[in-house]
Order: sequence, then C-alpha cells, then structure tokens
Amino acid sequence: MPATAIAPLKIGNLTIDPPILQAPMAGFTNAAFRQIVRQFGGAGLLATEMVNARGFVWMDEHEAEHPDRLWGVADEPRPLAVQIWDNDPATMAKVGARLVEEYQVSVVDINFGCPVRQVTQKAHSGSYLLREPQRMHAIISQLVEVCAPTPVTAKIRLGCHPNNINCDEIARVVEEAGAAALTVHGRTAADMFRGHADWDRISEIKAHLKHIPLIGNGDLDSPAKVVTAFEKYNVDAVMIARACLGRPWLFSQAAAALRGEPVPPEPTMVEQRDVMLNHYRLVLERFGEEKATILMRKYACCYAQGKRGARHFRTHVAKVSTAVEFYAVVEEHFPLSPAD
Repeated sequence: MPATAIAPLKIGNLTIDPPILQAPMAGFTNAAFRQIVRQFGGAGLLATEMVNARGFVWMDEHEAEHPDRLWGVADEPRPLAVQIWDNDPATMAKVGARLVEEYQVSVVDINFGCPVRQVTQKAHSGSYLLREPQRMHAIISQLVEVCAPTPVTAKIRLGCHPNNINCDEIARVVEEAGAAALTVHGRTAADMFRGHADWDRISEIKAHLKHIPLIGNGDLDSPAKVVTAFEKYNVDAVMIARACLGRPWLFSQAAAALRGEPVPPEPTMVEQRDVMLNHYRLVLERFGEEKATILMRKYACCYAQGKRGARHFRTHVAKVSTAVEFYAVVEEHFPLSPAD
C-alpha cells in the first residue's frame, strides 16, 4: 500500500490519472490491444505503436492509406498518445502537425529510445540520436511549435552504451526544447532488454529537470513493483511495457495497488484464454483471416508466457495460418495451468 496518495500526472494541460502509462511497442500496441486494455481499465494514458514519420509522409504524398499503426486512432477514446520517429526535424514537424490537426491526438511522443538496429544504425534514429543532443533539440522544438497546445513528450534510454551514459544532459536538452514530459527506460541502447533496468539512475535524473515530470520505465511486471517505483524512486509516473502484452489486466491491478485497495486476482486460465480469443476477433475484423492469424501468433505466445506448457503451445501456434487452425491449436494446446 502506498505510504501517501499518488498525485495524477500533468503533461502540459493534460491530467493523467492514474499516473500509469502503457508503453508504445512496435508490432504490439495496436487498436485491438488498446481496446483490450481499456476493457480492464487502470491505464491513465495509452499509446500507439511507434510510427515512422518518413513513411507517413510518403503515404500521404502518394495518397495511400495511412499507416496501419494509426488504425483506430481517429475514433477511439482519449487520452491517447501517438509516438513517432525519424531524425529530420522538418519531417517530424510535418507529421506532428497532421496528428494534431487531423487525428486530434492527446500527446505526440518522440522515440529517442528504440535500440533496434533497423532504426538506429540504418535510419540513424531512435536511441542513435542520444549522441546528437543538438538534433534532438531541433526535433523537439519544431514539434512543440507546430503541435501547440497539444503536449510533446520524449522517451529516451540512459545512453547509447554503459560507457556513455548521458541521460542527465539529454534530460536538460529535452526540457529546454519545450517537451512537456520525459520518459526514461532504465537501460542503455547497447543493453537492449538484457539485465535489469537501473531505477536508481532513472531517479537521479529528476534533479536535472526543473518543471517537467519524469516517467520511469523498465521491468515493471507486478503491482508491487509499480508501488515500489513510486515509494522508492523520484518519479512522477510509471510506464508499463512488455509485461502487459500477455497480461492487459496488469494496469487495473497496479492502479488498485496504488489506491491501497485489494489487488484484483489474475483471471482464471480459461478467462485468460477467452481474452486472447476476443483479441483475435478484433484483429480479424481489421485485417482479415490470413494477415490477422499471422499477426496473432506473437500475441498468443505472450498470453501463454509463464504457464505450464507454454513452449509446447508456441511450437504449434507458430505454424497456424488460418482461423480454423488457430482455434484448433488453442482448443488443444493453450496452457490452462499456471507455472509451478
């Protein structure tokens, strides 16, 4: 139980209550997933997958349908953040303005944290830009100007490499450029997702921010860890990432824990399977059988994670390509027992 009441998060003129955010995750946090999260509740701010700004502009110029990663954004409940990435300030500003004017998003978030080679080494974006603070400043400041009064936020890592941790400098740059909040993942880009997030280092960044809130991210996989993040570390909010992919009810559990209320129990194994099947139906409605079934393979593995027989289920579900095959594998092999 929290020692004191946890205040709502303020991002510009936006109030986020509870101060628990769902992380943008490429390939996962699409409209179907966000709908499932909303059904359980507990997430104060949801986010899309990260959107390639340059790709968005190309589609716009060629009158193609906007990216699948913006599926649902125009019509779903608010607040909602859209995360974008690129290394060109003008391109980012152009897309940010469209998101605000056409989609009326609640927050435009900038990805300065992605460690994936395709984004960093090939596109010189994401966490690659942590080595170019001046370019980061230009990207943020131009987005802030065109998006106002919609708040612009930034997500970073501690640095590019354990030997080059520059998050304090970057935090000052982010605030000086006009961002309304800073999210920090407690690993470096070189760490990828290995080891443990350094929450002590996240907490130290707060001293380098004058006005904007600090959001901590990394390894939050239980309500108890969320409560500890607020009690032990100097953060204004938390962001839950990978742990929620197979447990979209984690937000409601964490929110209850923050309020000092009894934590809702984990859904039964049958209920968890039914959540997954509902998720599949939502994806089917959008993408059709072939694409939806292939897309759902990775989600299904997330829902099975941590259960007895998960590896056996993954082996079978990885091969499905039709709805009939998917439902048959789920019926026969989806784990219905928790891990020992």
